[in-house]
Amino acid sequence: MALAWRHLRRAFHLETSSLRILKTYPSLSCASRTPASKLTFHTKPEMPSCDFSPERYQSLAYSHILEIHKQHLSPVRTAYFQKPLLLHQGHMEWLFDSDGNRYLDFFSGIVTVSVGHCHPKVNAVAQEQMERLWHTSSIFFHPQMHEYAEKLSALLPEPLKVIFLVNSGSEANDLAMVMARAYSKKTDIISFRGAYHGCSPYTLGLSNVGSFKMELPSGMGCHSTMCPDVFRGPWGGSYCRDSPVQTIRKCSCVPDCCQAKEQYIEQFKDTLNTCVAKSIAGFFAEPIQGVNGVVQYPKGFLKEVFELVRERGGVCIADEVQTGFGRLGSHFWGFQTQDVMPDIVTMAKGIGNGFPMAAVVTTSEIAKSLANCLLHFNTFGGSPLACAIGSAVLEVIKEENMQENSQEVGTYMLLKFANLRDEFDIIGDVRGKGLMVGIEMVQDKRSRRPLPLKEVNQIHEDCKDMGLIMGRGGPFSQTFRIMPPMCVTKPEVDFAVEVFRSVLIQHMERRAK
Repeated sequence: MALAWRHLRRAFHLETSSLRILKTYPSLSCASRTPASKLTFHTKPEMPSCDFSPERYQSLAYSHILEIHKQHLSPVRTAYFQKPLLLHQGHMEWLFDSDGNRYLDFFSGIVTVSVGHCHPKVNAVAQEQMERLWHTSSIFFHPQMHEYAEKLSALLPEPLKVIFLVNSGSEANDLAMVMARAYSKKTDIISFRGAYHGCSPYTLGLSNVGSFKMELPSGMGCHSTMCPDVFRGPWGGSYCRDSPVQTIRKCSCVPDCCQAKEQYIEQFKDTLNTCVAKSIAGFFAEPIQGVNGVVQYPKGFLKEVFELVRERGGVCIADEVQTGFGRLGSHFWGFQTQDVMPDIVTMAKGIGNGFPMAAVVTTSEIAKSLANCLLHFNTFGGSPLACAIGSAVLEVIKEENMQENSQEVGTYMLLKFANLRDEFDIIGDVRGKGLMVGIEMVQDKRSRRPLPLKEVNQIHEDCKDMGLIMGRGGPFSQTFRIMPPMCVTKPEVDFAVEVFRSVLIQHMERRAK
């Protein structure tokens, strides 16, 4: 009885608060005035429970850490938030800072923590292997490397069966570039504008994000082509994406005939005809762009592009660093969602749940062409510890049905955020697949101009203050990137959506003043 009364009293408080907000700030509504019944007062939503208590923080003082960072670490500003978080401990989808505050992690260490922070099985396997053998190097055999190679290859279709183990996504893409050129005996490589494939000197040529471009020579032989972005690009419509949520842009297409795809294919052909040699080395693509703000291409687009690349003698490389290992839900690999067969696949991040590990997988023919011209060697790639952890991650994904969870919870989340898009005019687009979601913020839906950086920063900060950590992306840092660990639950999604909604109401109030 008491519990029911508390719920009733809270509902009355929220409703009257909503009416007061609407009366005070009539411009709070967006494309059209939001009914009072749909508004929620921006009190801090209640966090879902967590059966984990962090240890008390007893390390360096925050002020000392700031001083060390200023004096001894990179001066490039990368930390999120006005006051950077000092994280202390993690448990599955939760993070704890040095003051003991709890946060729902919806960015997974930049899409890296695949099965959960400090997953008990992965921890146990790592500890057991550390007590047996940390490191030898690939000049010696050890069973962990061979066991992992067998498990990973079983998850990839023929003829993608030869594995090169390395340490990071940048290193994997470096090696894939060398492979493409060794096999084709050509130089030119194409990637999308907005693509991010690493920031090593070699891969900087592939990464077409303005903040990663240098005035010094890098990435020779790399060429960019138009990104087929069906929300922000010149063409797009109602049926383009492999997603439960489509753009708000209307088109005259029928579901099986996408005019936007045809227009973007013509742009790719123009790149082939004007920017590269008659024969090329290859083409790189993320199945869904990550850093650029979870950009999805028209259905069928990559399949036609792969055919065009192969006609020019090039190989097709799928960058699965962010999309692989079941995150997209319907398939284990992102390229499978596009119905394509790449010649080379690169992977990192979620492969080791945060442990520095990566891989390049290719065909026997391409692997042999590399061996014929290069003695490729990696000191740390395929170490006993890395491979033991990698095997544990694969087992957890299977045993705990995390791919299926990505599909179910991810679709649930996409539809929830899509409801917010319909409610707020400053949400221009909600897109993605599985547990890889982008929310693009705009000044208004009609213009699609990006929301000013100051406003996006404040929304980001407010979400953090309410216990929700999200990523950022897009050419103007205007898109929130949402990629939680694959163990996330629907109640936690509900909390995240409620936080975001409360923050947006608060933001619209500030705008109205």
